[in-house]
Amino acid sequence: MVDKKKSKKTKIGVVVSNNMDKSIVVLTERTLRHKLYGKYIRRHVKYMADDPVNSCNIGDRVMIEECRPLSKRKRWRVREIIEKAV
Repeated sequence: MVDKKKSKKTKIGVVVSNNMDKSIVVLTERTLRHKLYGKYIRRHVKYMADDPVNSCNIGDRVMIEECRPLSKRKRWRVREIIEKAV
């Protein structure tokens, strides 16, 4: 039997909150085109992510990846910090 390992989903966003211990809130944005008018619209979603070493600060640009459920709202884990906030 062939083992087909699914790749985990990743998203890039900005840290908007790090008040919790070992958890952060990441805001991701995407643009989509309106069906009728063709105007580009920005949509955003907040994800709660696991940060086991508390290395992220507000304003950091991070990549998060999907993981098993860690708590009621946490289903993402920090994969890497792309850019530190100034």
